[in-house]
Amino acid sequence: MGARDREEALDAGEFGRWAEEMRAALDGERGADVPCGECAACCASSQFVHIEPDEVETLARIPKRLRFPAPGLPRGHVLLGYDERGCCPLFVDGKCSIYAHRPRTCRTYDCRVFPAAAIVPGSQERVAEQAARWRFRYASEESRALHARMKEAAELLSSENPALHATARAVMAVARTLGAKRRR
Repeated sequence: MGARDREEALDAGEFGRWAEEMRAALDGERGADVPCGECAACCASSQFVHIEPDEVETLARIPKRLRFPAPGLPRGHVLLGYDERGCCPLFVDGKCSIYAHRPRTCRTYDCRVFPAAAIVPGSQERVAEQAARWRFRYASEESRALHARMKEAAELLSSENPALHATARAVMAVARTLGAKRRR
């Protein structure tokens, strides 16, 4: 992604509506509907993908050699790693080779959580570049106030646990602010 791409703002949508949809995604009611366009930064940013035991169709499409037990989680929870380039091994020819059956983690991933929580995704340079381009709109002062509370929640999480990964901090701040139940 070049300098011009980084500067071009992307419409992240109306904040209140995004927050409602994100809460539903975190509660497992639906996947995230992210206007990714041609971006596939999340697939190529050295991220581990958590797969839960109930994701039977997904697990059937991922070779066992690519899965390993998820540390600290109950038996059956696995992680899908990434290759030497930092890409998901199922990201083939610029697209997900199991898109219709991709893991729940992928279905609910939304890099707009980073600007929503005012968190920079650290070592994930490509995701950071994309996240920096998102710009939310506000339909009301209530929507703007919700965004401010989300940022405050993220600041508190950062001060309580500075070692917590940026993605976890952003998702936790969003979930706490929205009162999401979050699967797991």
